[in-house]
Formats: sequence, structure tokens, C-alpha cells
Amino acid sequence: MFDAIAFAGGGNRCYWQGGFYEAAAERLSLAPKLVVGASAGAFAACYSLLGIGNRVRELVIGGCGDHLKNFDLAAWRRGEPLCPVGPMYRDLLVNVIDEAALSRLNALTDLQLAISRLPRGLSPVAGAALGIVLYQIEKKLLHPVHPRFGRKLGYSAEFVRVRELGAAEPLRLALMASGGVPPFMPVTLVAGRPAFDGGLVDNVPVEPLAEIEASGGRTLVLLTRVYKHIPKVDGRTYVQPSQRIGVGQFDITNPDGIRAAYELGLKDGDAFAKAMRRSKGE
Repeated sequence: MFDAIAFAGGGNRCYWQGGFYEAAAERLSLAPKLVVGASAGAFAACYSLLGIGNRVRELVIGGCGDHLKNFDLAAWRRGEPLCPVGPMYRDLLVNVIDEAALSRLNALTDLQLAISRLPRGLSPVAGAALGIVLYQIEKKLLHPVHPRFGRKLGYSAEFVRVRELGAAEPLRLALMASGGVPPFMPVTLVAGRPAFDGGLVDNVPVEPLAEIEASGGRTLVLLTRVYKHIPKVDGRTYVQPSQRIGVGQFDITNPDGIRAAYELGLKDGDAFAKAMRRSKGE
């Protein structure tokens, strides 16, 4: 039904995508030949394709709670990360992305992960901070599905093709980089250079879809925000949550919010699948 699927970024909001895909994939016989993901959407794409969403959510929800702090100043004074979410995410990736997972992903589809490169002359921390400020300002003021400020100031997008990675560790590093926003995440190298959150350029990664759409293929884009205005692109279907997802992107203190995002995704995915099948007369 869809030749390619893009998973937008959004931190914890991306658990909505996991629920959506879980509810819709089998009913719509989703078998995309291309999948693109940015930031946490890249990880959502991985576990959704692998069918291990239940395991991932058990680990995440079980590890989060109000006993944790999103910013731990005491740990930072001890020389540990200011934001525990980075090490927690790294441990999660080590737990679920192994050589077998890499092999299965490559057998299923051409998976590409969006990363960003900084403009020349900016340090990793300053460049990432500026990129996030620009992104947040543009989203709040103009509400675009596809932001433009970052690209205009010299941030550039790259797409890591998973089939070109030779082992699970480079995949884990690419996933870390795709969601890499200091101080929440550590600076990660991809191809020997610092790489950052794909959302610094566009957290809805659609560039690789263009070739498929130009040849008449159909694509699906899974958003994680609610937008008033959705672009009209031939062959492309954007889907967004039916209501605002009320959990912070990097919040490790709110397991109920993560669970609610997933459950909303199940509901929305079920409704979407039913609507698509009705449109085909099934």
C-alpha cells in the first residue's frame, strides 16, 4: 500500500508512532521498501520494523519514574552526565540493537537515518544549542511541518544508510547521533565527524522519499505533533496524532505519559487502517 514510510522525530512523542505502526502494519500489509527516520523516530522505525515494541516499552517504562531527575546537578558535580537520559538511551540501544537485529532490518527494508552537520566554525555544543533554539522558535512562531531556518544558516542533512553499516555498533552510534542534542545526549561521531539530531535541519525527514514519489510510488509520513496546515504532495500521506501528546521529549520521570502516547498511537493507527480499507471498498 505504501512504498516508503518516514518517521518524524519528537523524543518520547515517538512512542505514538510505535503504537500507530503496531495497529496498522498487519491490517494494511505494510512492507515499505524504504524507511526513513529522524531522531527518536529513527529508533521508533527500528523497533517497529523488528516487531519488538512491547519489549522496548517494557524496558523504557520500567526504567522511568519520579525517582529520577531530568537534570541531575549532583551527578554533574561528580563528573557524571547532567542529563541521565543519554546513558539510559545508550543502554537501551545496546540491549535491543544487536547483530541479529541489524541483519533483520537489512532484510526487511532500506532503512536510512537522518543526521545533521553543523555550519563551519561552530563548536559542537554551541552549534547544537543554536540549532535547537532556531528549531523551537520556528515551530512555535510559524508552525511549519518542515522547518527552514536551520538549512538557511548552514546546517546540512545527511542520511546514514543502514545497509552500508557493517555491524551493530555503528548502527547504535548512528541512532545516538540522529537524536543527539547536547546536553541531553552526548556528542557522537559518524564517519569520523560530529553528527547531531536530524531535526536540526528537518525533524520530518522526507528528502529520500522524493525519488519514489517521482516514479509514482506512495509514501506515508508519521508526524508526532498536531499541525493546522499539512503540505499537499502528490503520492504522500501525512498522518498526525488525533490530539496533542502530553509528554516531554526527553522526560524520564513520566512513564504514564509514554504509555499514553503509545495507547493513542494504537487508537489512531486502528482508525487509519479502517479508513484506508473502507476507501478501497474492503
